[in-house]
Amino acid sequence: MIELKTPGEIDAIDAAGSVVARILAAVRERAAPGVRPSELDALAADMIAEAGAVSSFRGYHPRWAPGPYPGVLCVSVNDAVVHGIPSRTKLREGDLLSVDFAVHLDGWCADAAFSVVVGSGDPADEKLIATTEAALEAGIAAAQPGVQMGDVGHAIGQVARGAGYGMLADHGGHGVGRSMHEEPHVPNEAKPRRGLRLRPGLVIAIEPMLHAGGKDAYRHDRDGWTIRTADGSRAAHAEHTIAITENGPRILTLP
Repeated sequence: MIELKTPGEIDAIDAAGSVVARILAAVRERAAPGVRPSELDALAADMIAEAGAVSSFRGYHPRWAPGPYPGVLCVSVNDAVVHGIPSRTKLREGDLLSVDFAVHLDGWCADAAFSVVVGSGDPADEKLIATTEAALEAGIAAAQPGVQMGDVGHAIGQVARGAGYGMLADHGGHGVGRSMHEEPHVPNEAKPRRGLRLRPGLVIAIEPMLHAGGKDAYRHDRDGWTIRTADGSRAAHAEHTIAITENGPRILTLP
């Protein structure tokens, strides 16, 4: 069932989104060669407690997963697309780092992600990240009241495919609210003028996940969580939680 949120409930999700944005900014600033993803996870955990929030990731156990998720961040490096478990392997100069993060605050969830090159790196990685962010911006811009969900997926896909990138098959965004994953599914590629019509009060996470190799296939690590590109190419991920309002999309995970 799709639950439309009231203006007050959207404000509550925005408060959770501010916590998400603040912590992601601190994680991004801390990420550097020699830093362990587990240290980034510990930083985020401390900041969650200070904010009076609760991790949406730690303990999350969908049916397909081998066990509950152990961290508060998803930290994916290089060919890892999403769901990377924070490890003790130190980040290296030029690594492509993607961080996904969500919290609940006063019963409401917000979810966001970013990708960045650690230190200085390959311009091709910078282009991949910039295109992923552009695809996210296009999806947000398309999320106007009265349009259909396919228009959002079409806008994202046009940017990604136009640049020659692949996208993570069978994955996309989702509704957000009392739970981290609610209806509806938000596709990263779709035909325009198809699907659910967007109405004020709908809150969704839009999250393009692009592959440099141009392929969409992926594989799971032995940990059962980490998803990697099947061809070993690098990947980037960007995400915001937004609300559909009468005046257009409102981004809820900004600082």
